[in-house]
Amino acid sequence: MLSDRLKMARKKRGLTQEQLAIMVKTTKATISNYENKYSTPSNEMLKDLADALSVTTDYLLGRSDDPRLTEDQQKDVDEEFQELKKIIESLPKEEQEKVKRMVLGYVKGYADSRKENK
Repeated sequence: MLSDRLKMARKKRGLTQEQLAIMVKTTKATISNYENKYSTPSNEMLKDLADALSVTTDYLLGRSDDPRLTEDQQKDVDEEFQELKKIIESLPKEEQEKVKRMVLGYVKGYADSRKENK
């Protein structure tokens, strides 16, 4: 159930596995493993995935068929996303690319350190 719901919610938001991975500070391979039932996310990661996809953890776990957040939860997510988007879009194109490379580098380093700690 989780793997199907995760993939469905990701696609509905128009995200690639890599984009979702960046949002939750992990790797594309990890997202792929969740979607293909090779592994399951920790409780903290489940929460992060739900937040990134603007759905509830109950929806991802199959406890509810309603993926919607409460109005207040959705408002908070939308405001944070729009704020971040405005900041990035205000940068010159070359700086936007630098931010992208920094984020990808951070995510890779974070994922590598998680592997080392396992």
